[in-house]
Amino acid sequence: MARMHEPLPIDAILRTPPIDAEAGGAIGASRDGRTLRGFRIGDGARRISLIGGCHADEPVGPWMLQRFVAWLLAHDPAGPWRRDRTWLIVPHANPDGDAVNRAWAEPAPPDDAGFDLRRYVDHRVREAPGDDVEFGFPRGDDDAGARPENRAIAAFLDGPPLKLHVTFHGTAFTGGPWFLIEPAWIERTDALRRTLADAVARLGYRLHDVERGGEKGFVRIGRGFCTRPNADAMRDHFLALDDPDTAARFRPSSMDWVRARGGDPLTLVSEMPLFLVDGMGETIVPADPIAIDFRDARLPAFAADRSAATLDAVEAMPIGDQMRLQLAMLDAGLAAVR
Repeated sequence: MARMHEPLPIDAILRTPPIDAEAGGAIGASRDGRTLRGFRIGDGARRISLIGGCHADEPVGPWMLQRFVAWLLAHDPAGPWRRDRTWLIVPHANPDGDAVNRAWAEPAPPDDAGFDLRRYVDHRVREAPGDDVEFGFPRGDDDAGARPENRAIAAFLDGPPLKLHVTFHGTAFTGGPWFLIEPAWIERTDALRRTLADAVARLGYRLHDVERGGEKGFVRIGRGFCTRPNADAMRDHFLALDDPDTAARFRPSSMDWVRARGGDPLTLVSEMPLFLVDGMGETIVPADPIAIDFRDARLPAFAADRSAATLDAVEAMPIGDQMRLQLAMLDAGLAAVR
């Protein structure tokens, strides 16, 4: 008989003080020489990889993983969470990005609060397309041009095929949480999607919805759920924009790299909004008029002159709710591959 899934104790994880950012074994170094740290926990046959912080301006995933690692390390080594699984966790895949975004992201807000919009707009730093850690994994064993962070993480994750790979991302402005799913697993994730939709509704949010028609690999599955992006589609997007230089910079994403190792792993991506925009993501076809107006008019006006646009429709999403939904996605993923 198949063993039933034991749910993650999300409340207990969120109450766990985070492990020190300098803890964990050194698995490599960043471009600027900062130590890249990873945790290998447990020795079970089911290999699960979790990474956060691939984009410089997305700090919540790393903060959640620092709590999750601390909880996991405090768990009984003979218990099911460590006996049956091998966890490969890189809480922050981009320590250089973390350093340059501390001006707005730290100190971390309380769990029941979100980020300050003015500080975010003034100080946020993000890599150019094709230069981020998510889409920088080696094209092969001899790809010396890949970022050192990616080469280190690839070596850390290498080994038997993974069962589950989750990369925890954020997004600046959406109408609500958004989840990205491995295309090969669409038919096997009905329960996962129902579970996450219920979790979002219980917290009082609505799922962000968008139809991008395959652009960059995003294909709408249903309200709040899309397929994950992929490197080939990213390159095609920039080639269509007559930008071959940017297209050539894209390497495999962490999801692409994991899938290429075989074993049919489920890959998942969370997209938790730092800021919620009222009405965004309600009109999916044609292009969302609120999103266009926000991008082209309201946000630039706010950045240029704070008195010109108050952006009353923007609400910071509490950090605790972002982490809770990231953990809910992990829990649903574990149930899907049990």
